Amino acid sequence: MQAVGRFVVLGAFVALTTQAKAQTGAALPLKHAPARTQTAITPADLMTRLYLYSDDSMMGRLAGSEYNLKATAYIAAEVKRFGLQPAGDSGGYFQNVPLVKRQLDASAGLSVDGAALRPWDDFVPRDPGIATRSFDGAQVVYAGVLGDSTQLTAEQAAGKFIVIGVRRGPNLPPAAQVNRGALLAKYRTSAGIAVAALETFPPQAIDFFRQPQTILRDAPPTDTTTLPVYVYVNAAGARTLLGAALDSVRAGAAGKTVHGSVLFVEAPAPARNVVAILPGSDPKLRGEYVAIGAHNDHIGFDQEPVDHDSLRAFNDAVRKLELAAPNHRVSPDQIQQIHVNVDSLHRLHPARRDSIYNGADDDGSGTTAVLEIAQAFAGAKVKPKRSLIFVWHTGEELGLFGSQYFTDHPTVTRDSIVAQLNMDMVGRGRADDENGGGPGYLQLIGTRRLSTELGDLIETVNKARKQPFSFDYQFDATGHPEQYYCRSDHYMYARYGIPIAFFTTGNHRDYHQVTDEPEYIDYDKLAHVAQFVYDIATAVANLDHRVVVDKPKPDPHGNCVQ
Repeated sequence: MQAVGRFVVLGAFVALTTQAKAQTGAALPLKHAPARTQTAITPADLMTRLYLYSDDSMMGRLAGSEYNLKATAYIAAEVKRFGLQPAGDSGGYFQNVPLVKRQLDASAGLSVDGAALRPWDDFVPRDPGIATRSFDGAQVVYAGVLGDSTQLTAEQAAGKFIVIGVRRGPNLPPAAQVNRGALLAKYRTSAGIAVAALETFPPQAIDFFRQPQTILRDAPPTDTTTLPVYVYVNAAGARTLLGAALDSVRAGAAGKTVHGSVLFVEAPAPARNVVAILPGSDPKLRGEYVAIGAHNDHIGFDQEPVDHDSLRAFNDAVRKLELAAPNHRVSPDQIQQIHVNVDSLHRLHPARRDSIYNGADDDGSGTTAVLEIAQAFAGAKVKPKRSLIFVWHTGEELGLFGSQYFTDHPTVTRDSIVAQLNMDMVGRGRADDENGGGPGYLQLIGTRRLSTELGDLIETVNKARKQPFSFDYQFDATGHPEQYYCRSDHYMYARYGIPIAFFTTGNHRDYHQVTDEPEYIDYDKLAHVAQFVYDIATAVANLDHRVVVDKPKPDPHGNCVQ
């Protein structure tokens, strides 16, 4: 599932910077699962697939990397073996998604009177994703403290390279939370913006900004608009730019003349969806599709390993506090009080060093579930009336890029897709993961946001099960702070008015951690979820009419609102 913000994860690493990390314990050799004659969805089959798909050799499956291509090659080989029809580009199973990586040009730098400011030490640039204007030779001006009445107006800052101060204090938000979009909007005509707050950033945040940014470049940019350069500077950098200490100048004070450039360069980052079709059995309905999907990527790996078991013990303690708290929030003081006895852990077994985000649950569980569902349908004697289109989307973790691209450029007519069933993190949901968790726990999101009928149909299918699920709809509530409706691939279908259902067993202590390993998956639960989605897909595909859309459709190019 796409993260709302990486600083939550970074915070955990700040508390554990001296710990070391583990190699995956139960790795299987990278090879295709053995051919089978039966088509049942079983825990054993899912386990075999998931240990393979989340193996260390996949290196976290980051979209735009060779390892994600390796993962998608496995998926394509499997659906070909099942006999499904290719539905990607040029008669193949792959739909290429035009991702590019943007990174700071090697020549980037700032200088004043011959004194250079070093990138990543004295200043940290932020990439706006589009071209920035030249600031070479611009006048530096102090714009004042952010939020003060004396702060410069947009007109006063036009053409200037402005330095902005930020209030600091125990009851104030971290300077890292300065609203960059609001500053760029206000000072859009300035030559550059330097926010003097770099000392407040943890090293992990700076390292994160330093990594290349991967974006979807769907078409060559036609907008020639440029933005001012945006950087964070430390106190020494601000003093160099202004020619005086920050606390000694007032808003409007002229500083030095700045020279240099801060440009970002782009390089292709190959990525691809995997798309396959099982044709329907009814000649009148096989031109319509039920889409079943999951995302094939995860978040890659780190250069520095940490201790797998101490990290998991720390996150386990945090999770217990979250589950016990009335608002499910943990205070910074509570986190500081958590102590992990590393020596006791290492007496059980040697330290396990790990740096790979295997993504077993996120979304290896969904990926392998869709594979099992596809194989079960391919082997069934009676095929559903409507066709099924299986899509393993890339780039979900980077911004729902694969599902955005597929729904903007579908390989079947968009209006022919009658519903989309999305699985993202469907292998957990135990009592120590979620309040009320257990074997029958399942979160449903979006099932009635466009179609009351789809939500009712899912309830009907569930009631007919030998072991019905207990649905948790709390995260589907309008305005819920977790915003799950907006954070996975189903929304890219919903924005076009396609009814969706999002199935997840929820968040847990190993979310976006190196500890999201296949050893912690509940395979019985995963098999039940996969079979349930299989049954729902069958019911939707065999209806004598399209699922009725009776709710307002969103703006396909607007912002998602839960």
